[in-house]
Amino acid sequence: MALFNRKNTTTPAATTTLAVDPTLAALTGDYTIDPAHSSIGFTVRHAMVTNVRGNFADYEGTLTLDGSDPSRSAAAIDVKIASIDTGIADRDGHLRSGDFFDAEQFPLMTFRSTSAEQLGGDNYRIVGDLTIKDVTKPLAIDLEFNGSATDVYGNERVGFEGSAEILRSAWGLTWNAALETGGVMVSDKVKLTFDISAIRNAAPQV
Repeated sequence: MALFNRKNTTTPAATTTLAVDPTLAALTGDYTIDPAHSSIGFTVRHAMVTNVRGNFADYEGTLTLDGSDPSRSAAAIDVKIASIDTGIADRDGHLRSGDFFDAEQFPLMTFRSTSAEQLGGDNYRIVGDLTIKDVTKPLAIDLEFNGSATDVYGNERVGFEGSAEILRSAWGLTWNAALETGGVMVSDKVKLTFDISAIRNAAPQV
């Protein structure tokens, strides 16, 4: 399903007009991410031999979908750094400290989309600006559209899941410690994961 902008299929000899899928057009609207049924997580290599996984428990975000003109779709997410959770309280405290995120001075991590493209089928790539510790860098997120449904409470939902890889040092997250056997305690590469369920907002009263 083409929720985001499809690549131009125009050739010098002819112009092709893409028909609007009525099923997709019906999804047009504003949506609010439902944190109770979503997750924003990460995986990072620890001590060169294993992976540590964590997530952020407190965040909010919106989606604007335009099924008739997918290039006008957009996403925005604000994540509270203090909600980081790896299952180990001491480690979480270290991640919130000035060695890493400095959550007291920089309480939010934000993402604002700037463009999107269809990679094929239900696979998409969204590009936007990721800001951590007041450093803003471009981020590309590969997503799969999981479909739409009306839940038992009458909420109209859409779902996406995806991932991206970043080098944390690009956002000023440079703390590390050398290992006696060689290598470092925490890898620079971090995998971000997203599993998003969003509810369509009620239509404004006129």
